[in-house]
Order: sequence, then structure tokens, then C-alpha cells
Amino acid sequence: MGLRMRTGYQGTGPGAITPDGCAVELYSRLPVGNEPDIVAGAVPAGARILELGCGVGRVTHPLLERGFTVTAVDESGEMLERVRGARTVRSPIEDLDLGETFDAVLLASLLVHAGDVEVRRGLLRTCVGHLAADGCVLIQREGEGWYADLPRERVDPDGLTQRIVSSEALGDGVYSVHAEYEFPDAAWTQTFLRRELSREQFEEALAEEGLRVDGYLTPDGSWVRAVLAG
Repeated sequence: MGLRMRTGYQGTGPGAITPDGCAVELYSRLPVGNEPDIVAGAVPAGARILELGCGVGRVTHPLLERGFTVTAVDESGEMLERVRGARTVRSPIEDLDLGETFDAVLLASLLVHAGDVEVRRGLLRTCVGHLAADGCVLIQREGEGWYADLPRERVDPDGLTQRIVSSEALGDGVYSVHAEYEFPDAAWTQTFLRRELSREQFEEALAEEGLRVDGYLTPDGSWVRAVLAG
């Protein structure tokens, strides 16, 4: 039985759609970006990594090729079916309790900007609960102006057109974002909720759950290394 859609999230297009509106087939087509390089440069060689929200393994597979041991977590069974070579766990991130710790925990895909504050807190608590005392959490957050000047589109060399159509304010710092993805032979849409977090608000959110920023890893501040506070 599939999981119910999360409130405020939806997606359309061919194939399975996950509870947060992501299309499995779309994500299986997306190219690998610079995420594996960022992770590899921020954690020790051969580290044991807990990847939260792994999707189809777009980042998982390059990390495995670099010699890391990865436990890949996602709430979508259809996503996990595409992951090869890693231990996989099907679970909502905020409910995860593996009873073990890791050298690094990866929270990518802007998940820290979840519209629901309690969900965000649950995500960060999961990071802390699975982190070795000398480990780190790598978090992807929004860069400055990511949702300004909309609509905006980008056409990639592989023929994918990515379009951010709108970001509608719902109140209390929450926005409903509508995105479109088009290949020559297929198209998908996704609507999701995001909560704006300034750098100060982001650091406060981490501090609430016992983390502190150890460094911003990219010029736009979109990748962050955090460690246990204290």
C-alpha cells in the first residue's frame, strides 16, 4: 500500500509519485550534480554515511564509487528500488531510529526548509540521534534569491527544461512552490511547501536541536557542515 500524499504536496506525470510530490522516473533521469564532490570533500575517506531522503540513489551511487559506506533512507519504496549497492531503509526521515551512529549524516534536497516546523525539527532530531560524537551533518539549504524573479527556467544540455513557475506566500513564512520539468518525451510537475530561513534563522533551528554550524561549504551558503554543539 502506498503512502498518502503529504498535505500541501502534489505531483503529476508518468510513473510513481512520492508523498512529497517527487516523480520517481523524473529523478532517475536527472544528472548527477556537484553534491558527491561536496560530500567527499567534507567527510573522512571511507566514512560511514547515513543519507536521508536518498531518492533513486543519484548521490548514493557516486558516493559508493568513492569508497564510502552508505545507508540510504527514503519513505518511497519505488525510489529505493532504484538504489544499488547500498543498505536501504524505507522510513519517513522524522520517524527513523536505527539504534546506531554514523560518521556523517546527509540531509540534502532542501529538506531543512520543510513547511511544517515540527517536521523540520523531526528531521534534525534524526540527524542528531544518528550522529557519532565526532561526526558531522551535511545540510543543503536554499541559496540567496533562489525563489526571486519568478517564473524562471533553465534548459539543460540533456534536453531537460526546469521551470520554477511560482512561489505563493501562505503566511507565517511558508510558501507553496510550483515547478515544472519537461523532457522531449515526458513532463512532470511538483507542488511543495517551503519555509524561508535566513542564515540566522537556519542557525537558530540547528541550535534548537543541539547542532552548530562548523562551516559553509559553498560560496552561496547552500551547503553547510554542522557538528554537535557543546
